[in-house]
Amino acid sequence: MLVHSRKGKWAVWAVFLVLFLPLFALPLLVVLAASFATNWSGALPSGLTTGHYAAATRGESLHALTTSLVTAVTASVLALFVGTWAALAGHALGRRGRRVLDTLFMLPVAVPSVVVGLAVLVAFSQPPVLLNGTRWIVLLAHAVLVTAFAHRSVSAAVVRLDPAYEQAAASLGARPSTVLWRVRLPLLLPSLTAAAGLCFALSMGELSATMMLYPPDWTPLPVRIYAATDRGALFTGSALAVVLMTATVLVLSAVSRIRTRASYR
Repeated sequence: MLVHSRKGKWAVWAVFLVLFLPLFALPLLVVLAASFATNWSGALPSGLTTGHYAAATRGESLHALTTSLVTAVTASVLALFVGTWAALAGHALGRRGRRVLDTLFMLPVAVPSVVVGLAVLVAFSQPPVLLNGTRWIVLLAHAVLVTAFAHRSVSAAVVRLDPAYEQAAASLGARPSTVLWRVRLPLLLPSLTAAAGLCFALSMGELSATMMLYPPDWTPLPVRIYAATDRGALFTGSALAVVLMTATVLVLSAVSRIRTRASYR
């Protein structure tokens, strides 16, 4: 913390708590409390139960959680592959080429995700590539939505790389492919893991584009949360939301550990 006086530190913490609690922590605590309730007519929930979690971790809800995890992992892997390749290619093309690629990859972020969903639906509802009604169109839409974040993260890291490492490896006779796999990518590993975590979290919470595309046999958990709250089952929807947040946080914690280890290599 850049505040050196004791009063200044207390003031900064007070401002942080005043802003953090009502804006971020309190809504999450309300959802957590609602997930254990059967009734909420006063200031606090009543009729505490764990039955909502029993329903949220079995049957169709468990299948929806698995669907979300598979979708997020697949979309993150695709986004990392495409985003990293584009970042390396843009760096080789120079400043102008990098700007063009940045613009192209940021287009899906510049429009609402429902527009991306509509674009994917229109583009892949006719032969020769007919994906409508399959899980692949959901995976593709999620990958399109999160690739921009992977590209930006890796692109910024590529610019900061010290070229001396690559030059030293090349001077020792290493081929370009060896330099890429043994020098550049290991140096980019902290940024790659950070990008993977961001892509995973964004994909796990994606709803707008998914609502337009998902088939009945591939229903991610955010869709079930929306369906539960839409029909008035707020407490069940809250339990599903807590399960979604818990799964996301656990995966992000694992990714953070990998990133920390990669940073100290």
